[in-house]
Amino acid sequence: MRQAIGMVETRSLVAALQAADTMVKSADVHIVDLNFVGSGLIAAIVSGEVAAVQAAVENATETAKGLGEIISSNVIPRPHEEVDKMLDVLL
Repeated sequence: MRQAIGMVETRSLVAALQAADTMVKSADVHIVDLNFVGSGLIAAIVSGEVAAVQAAVENATETAKGLGEIISSNVIPRPHEEVDKMLDVLL
């Protein structure tokens, strides 16, 4: 079974680090990347089972709201293989 991926994008390094920490502590997920997008935007990306990723992203979004601006968050339940290739290029 393919792993889900979840992302939380913030406009703060501190908020992104807190989001990543919250995600790995609140559910059985693994950090895939901490992507520095530019203009202060940072995306924390995790992978794992769908329910775990959904819980992790929800918890991280709530926690990081107090530290910085949340730009977006999303969960992709079973990303297509082409998306995996894109993530491999980013790493």
